[in-house]
Amino acid sequence: MNFKKTLHKLHLWLGLSSGLVVFIVAITGCIYAFQAEIKDLTYSFLFVEAQDKAVLPPSEISEIAYDAFPEGHLHAVLYPTKEKSVQAIFFSYGEGNDHYKIAYINPYSGEVLKLNDEYADFFRIVLDGHFYLWLPPEIGQPVVASFTLVFLFMVISGLILWWPKKKKNLKQSLKIKWSGRWRRKNYDLHQVLGFYVMTFALVFAITGLVWGFSWFRSGLYSAMSGGEEFVEYYTPASDSSQVYSGEIPVLDAVWMKMNAYYPEAEWIEVHPPEYEGAAIAANANPDASTYWKSDYRYFDQNTLEELPVDHFYNRLEESTFAQKVMRLNYDVHVGAIAGLPGKVLAFCLSAIIASLPVTGFLIWWGRRNKEKRKAVKSKRELEMA
Repeated sequence: MNFKKTLHKLHLWLGLSSGLVVFIVAITGCIYAFQAEIKDLTYSFLFVEAQDKAVLPPSEISEIAYDAFPEGHLHAVLYPTKEKSVQAIFFSYGEGNDHYKIAYINPYSGEVLKLNDEYADFFRIVLDGHFYLWLPPEIGQPVVASFTLVFLFMVISGLILWWPKKKKNLKQSLKIKWSGRWRRKNYDLHQVLGFYVMTFALVFAITGLVWGFSWFRSGLYSAMSGGEEFVEYYTPASDSSQVYSGEIPVLDAVWMKMNAYYPEAEWIEVHPPEYEGAAIAANANPDASTYWKSDYRYFDQNTLEELPVDHFYNRLEESTFAQKVMRLNYDVHVGAIAGLPGKVLAFCLSAIIASLPVTGFLIWWGRRNKEKRKAVKSKRELEMA
């Protein structure tokens, strides 16, 4: 058996084994592509009437949010633009009180517009399918990551199998023969469309694997940084023995600093300390349609001095090349890096990728039935002889 025949066998059987997972991940990616735009159109509680007066500070928003959900663990308070509601984000995982809820609050009146259970939200359910196949995360995540690695092999092997033996056949390999029988059209849909989406499929697979396997992410980071070790996220701790003595709550003080630093930001988010002595984390994003440009800063909860970090959740201007690539990972994966046209492209590409396991299965099924019919015909001919 020569190389291409062996590769074809691998491509076939790995494709059959991974097809359902690839289909689910691609379809859920399609649906999730426009989640922000759809939410803006359908979730009225995201918006408020902008008013020419000061908004409530984080300390007051926190009190209002805890009144609405007293058993929750407040993870952050996020301030979008003036015409949007403030989000008090409750999140806890693995501590016996798992929850993810967001209290959407009018920042001018303090009215709770909605306490939304994010785990029950439609788009969160879609995302759970994309990440975990709706299985428990500790099971679904490695399954999806493993099949993403298989998909990466499928893309590369598909290119090798597609490559025509003769240059004169190249033109034919780039077009779908719509006038052919359905089997020929199905074959061309698999081969030709697979070729056209190959580059983007590689990008989807690689950016997905950055989340899927820590060894993949660390290896990629090391290759881009010249051998540096990837540093996981952490919140720095204070070395100060002082006690905060400001006149306003410390969370409000950090929020006011961030507003002074970033008056044009499209969102500012502040995090209460994660543990005793932890810094107060805050971030500001100049473009709410993406994440990569955000500045992440950390302030001593006693002195309000800024504390440095060596992971990529830092200030953009301080990020190395490798850290910027890590920042870009999500926005590249969903197409947001190119704005709305990028999301449209990601949607179309995901739909095509979802079709590949289907057309591939139909190719295999058609050949299998053809071989069975040939075997039956030969048997009848022998019986009649």
